[in-house]
Amino acid sequence: MSLEIILVLIILIVAIILFATEYLSVDLVAILIMSALILAGILTPQEGVAGFSNQATITVAAMFILSAGLFKSGAVNALGKQLSTLFKYNFWVGVVVMMIGVGAMSAFINNTPVVAIMIPLVITAAAASNHPVSKLLMPLSFASMFGGVCTLIGTSTNILVSGIAEENGQAPFGMFEMTALGLIFFATGIIYMLLAGIRLIPVRKDEGELTEKFGMGDYLTEIILKKEAPSVGSKIADSPLVKVLDIDIIALTRDGQHYYSPSGNMVLRENDLLKVRCDVKKIKELGEREGIELKPRDDQEGNKSEQVILVEAVLAPNSNVVGKTLKQIRFRQRYNANVLAIRHRGEIMHEKLIETILRAGDTLLLEVEKEQLAELKRLEMKNESAFLILSEVGLPEFRRRKIAIAVSIIAGVVIAATFGILPIMTGAIIGSALMVLTGCLNMEEAYKSIEWRVIFLLAGALSLGLALHKTGTADLLSGYIISIAGSLGPIAIVSALYLITSLLTEAMSNNASAVLLAPIAIASAAAMDTDPRPFLMAITFAASCSFMTPVGYQTNTMIYGAGHYKFMDFVRVGTPLNIILWIVATLLIPVFFPF
Repeated sequence: MSLEIILVLIILIVAIILFATEYLSVDLVAILIMSALILAGILTPQEGVAGFSNQATITVAAMFILSAGLFKSGAVNALGKQLSTLFKYNFWVGVVVMMIGVGAMSAFINNTPVVAIMIPLVITAAAASNHPVSKLLMPLSFASMFGGVCTLIGTSTNILVSGIAEENGQAPFGMFEMTALGLIFFATGIIYMLLAGIRLIPVRKDEGELTEKFGMGDYLTEIILKKEAPSVGSKIADSPLVKVLDIDIIALTRDGQHYYSPSGNMVLRENDLLKVRCDVKKIKELGEREGIELKPRDDQEGNKSEQVILVEAVLAPNSNVVGKTLKQIRFRQRYNANVLAIRHRGEIMHEKLIETILRAGDTLLLEVEKEQLAELKRLEMKNESAFLILSEVGLPEFRRRKIAIAVSIIAGVVIAATFGILPIMTGAIIGSALMVLTGCLNMEEAYKSIEWRVIFLLAGALSLGLALHKTGTADLLSGYIISIAGSLGPIAIVSALYLITSLLTEAMSNNASAVLLAPIAIASAAAMDTDPRPFLMAITFAASCSFMTPVGYQTNTMIYGAGHYKFMDFVRVGTPLNIILWIVATLLIPVFFPF
């Protein structure tokens, strides 16, 4: 084993650990991968950054713009508006229509915006039809994954593996080359969810008011400062309430005037009414302190204030605040909103919120002024918001007159690629330009629609994939796989690659999993003197079918907090589905993609 191979294996292991633990953001990990490979002399500087000019990376960036154009037109929203009526008519009819509709859209546009717009609509439909939202959001996420494996442009992973195949002398994937097997996956998934999956999902009921849902009853209270209170006469930031008790003052009422999110330089006065957040122990201590009067619970405004309301919001996977703390991003000043609680991985957090590192899928309980909702709505429409508001009032305004144009542009890209009129990259770039020229998007929205974290991830993963191939590490790893399963024939290799990819994707990015394993698949095919197509398809399908964890796929992460799920809910529902599709893939990939 050469020194180069050892270095690549070390970088590979470290990368997998960092991707899985999310200790660092995935885009930063990608940059570190490129840097390490260049500094070690394994790749030249030109090879190290070649991932940014790779046609797969460019195509994925363009597809983000195409998806945003269709999203802004309101075409996705049209389906959601019909769900309440369907679910009231018949729950199972509603589920089938929702899954087929979401899957069909996800076959042609990025599924993240599809699920993003559908989450608040599904929540509204669930409430209107009196069905548990937990029974609907998981099928929503899974359906978007089913649809993603039906066409080349269904997910960025499909485009990525196709690009890797082409770079290695293979024919790129056709637009509908995956469709036949993809539809079998789609049908199998829907049948499983109808017969067993939905029944395995626990009922996670809405606990009622948001203060109850987030357990805020024992954390929010109001106090009145008396003349003898030590804090009277001092600035909020320097007052004993903040300095000694570490209490967060989120509102102040003085002489009938309300001060929302008061400045730390504001001087406290006698008879000030303060709305504070703290735990039960500190509330009790407040009541025992001289000069502080606890306002009786029955008289407190809670969330009944006419000026402020409570809003539930979820952090999207592509949010620019993921991996940062509320303090680092100056959340209160930036959004003019107070974070009262955070639902993180099923646990509700009330203390040390400003120091908590935010993760994709975290649900925030926000207290905002009613007028501020309009601003949050504007930011969300311009893709400047860090979160998705789980309420229909927070949905963006759509350019409904552009629906036909946006759909036509997407259809044109698909037709051009299908019949070989234009390469998929060229068609996607032209389609992106047309989205702007026709007013479906403006240039600012086009730039902001690109998930740069994904682009950097692809570029870094592609450089690591190149290093695996260039140094012979891929041949070494493929040799291990062949030594274990090769004696059973190529079908066993297909099965092994699918299983490895599926398990790896449950812990880290599906794109990273696909890029790391694609060179190994190609090397395995060369060693066995077979067509690499079935091996590459095993990786492609497995990377986009991740159901066992809420972190395995971005849409699962998005619904995690919104559906009040626990980690084991995904394990319970997703594990049988993963096993079923693994068996389907093992049996049918060799049929549709012969060796």
